[in-house]
Amino acid sequence: MGKIIALANQKGGVGKTTTTINLAASLATLEKTVLVVDADPQANASSGLGVDITEVESSIYECIINKADVRDAIYTTDIDGLDIIPSHIDLVGAEIEMLNMDNREKVLKNVLAPVQNDYDYILIDCSPSLGLITVNALTAADSVIIPVQCEYFALEGISKLLNTIKIIKNKLNPQLEIEGFLLTMYDSRLRLANQIYDEVKRHFQELVFKTVIQRNVKLSESPSHGLPVILYDADSTGAKNHLALAREIIQKNK
Repeated sequence: MGKIIALANQKGGVGKTTTTINLAASLATLEKTVLVVDADPQANASSGLGVDITEVESSIYECIINKADVRDAIYTTDIDGLDIIPSHIDLVGAEIEMLNMDNREKVLKNVLAPVQNDYDYILIDCSPSLGLITVNALTAADSVIIPVQCEYFALEGISKLLNTIKIIKNKLNPQLEIEGFLLTMYDSRLRLANQIYDEVKRHFQELVFKTVIQRNVKLSESPSHGLPVILYDADSTGAKNHLALAREIIQKNK
């Protein structure tokens, strides 16, 4: 049965989508079958994996709101073994449309159930909010990766996210675990980055991934080409970091 991992942090700009795209591509490179679920209305994970949003006929929105068949919403990518369910700007209004649904927190879980056995990993890219779609993602997930940017306000808001995770664990999804805290945009030359790293490590200890995602130009450039960094520049630091992260996750889930 595939492991469902949500990537969540209600703070924007911490590297959630970058991590989702590149971790998925790295897992696929290591011969795992992976499905990315783009649950962010901005649809950056979709375009970052080469999906032309304008040509998408069935997205995660149709699956959630219109009960479309999830298999009709799965698109292949340039990497063998890596598929994606794209997002759509309509997802912005989905939370309001979902308010009257029965079991509205479990809609996404039910959408993914028919394909969970088809993949080793399903990664859900959450939007930077703690709204109903993110709650759905956390209810559907087995675990959550929390990207933390190495900057001054890094830990701000994490307590809010942890509180949300705790509530979901208590009320909706007792199996939900924290897969790990992932430090992103790390620059070892900056004293502040090292202080943040030490602080996160002190707070969360074993829950912090050994792998750190360093600041990297190629990593920033690759989405504009619709490619994960491993296809854009396999020798770049960004590609190596995400491969190391993928290996760490595979090792952890043996």
